[in-house]
Amino acid sequence: MNILVVRNDKLGDFITALPSFYVLKHHNPSNRIIALVAPLNRKLAESCDFIDEVIVDSSEDILGLAFKIKEARIDASITLFSNTRVALAQWIARIPLRIAPATKIAQIFYNRRVKQRRSEVKMAEFEYNLELTKALFPDITLDFLKPLLQFQGADEVYTAFCAEYGITKSVVAFHPGFGGSSDANWTLTEYIELVRLAEANARVDVVMTFGPDEERLYEEAKELLGESRVILYRSRGSVVDFAKLLSNFKLFISTSTGTYHLASAVGCETFTFFADTLFASAARWKSIGEQQSHFMIPLESAGRAEMFEKVKQELKNHLLKLA
Repeated sequence: MNILVVRNDKLGDFITALPSFYVLKHHNPSNRIIALVAPLNRKLAESCDFIDEVIVDSSEDILGLAFKIKEARIDASITLFSNTRVALAQWIARIPLRIAPATKIAQIFYNRRVKQRRSEVKMAEFEYNLELTKALFPDITLDFLKPLLQFQGADEVYTAFCAEYGITKSVVAFHPGFGGSSDANWTLTEYIELVRLAEANARVDVVMTFGPDEERLYEEAKELLGESRVILYRSRGSVVDFAKLLSNFKLFISTSTGTYHLASAVGCETFTFFADTLFASAARWKSIGEQQSHFMIPLESAGRAEMFEKVKQELKNHLLKLA
């Protein structure tokens, strides 16, 4: 069976879909699993051995997208997050069985609709995604490998990274940037305070990571740190290259962004900050890996300050265990 799985949005959203691809492939290895993804997720999708083919949604018109889908000769589709354009393209492509959540006007173009009410957050996003696979295979097993993302050549990439930056100890990494669906974060000054705590531990090396579009944040951090042994690393290469690095880090500290989901998916332990709201909470956006520590940042200043002190203490305690 040729099965199309649609999750053509941001990095973190796509990673929450990966367990669904995995269980569909492992339910029956003869299934051909085809991913419809956004351009930024192409290389990551192509690196997964449980995804057989990748269709890139390059934001062409509906007919153009429908033609791409029709060429793949799809027997059934599971759309994990839908919009009218994607729904109509599948209808035009005449996919016999089209599964999606029963939400929004787009649902009229699907012929098997599943009520989920994700806004109630009765489970995490990746768990809602997994539940949709039952609409195709009621007896499917929803267990998946952890860490789910494993890459050949990760050790070599990390060895080169350590040689370039003089790293000789376990790496604790901080990613201060915003992104994805994150609704709360510490200021850069607050991050620097956390970084200084880690830097004081002589038995770890501390790295701050920055995305390719975070040049200004990089420069601000560099100025605030002054003379320091903290390594400032600007990501280069693909998402897969960065994932290989993350798989060798001991701890990744960030807000709830795609990089957090990536770190967790490759088996790196995470400290993650979420908004203290149901929509943006850890209950909804916890990642697919293990060893996750979640901190909800209150909206009011007093609660925020109290939570920051808690994070500092938790980080101190955790660093002692890592070293």
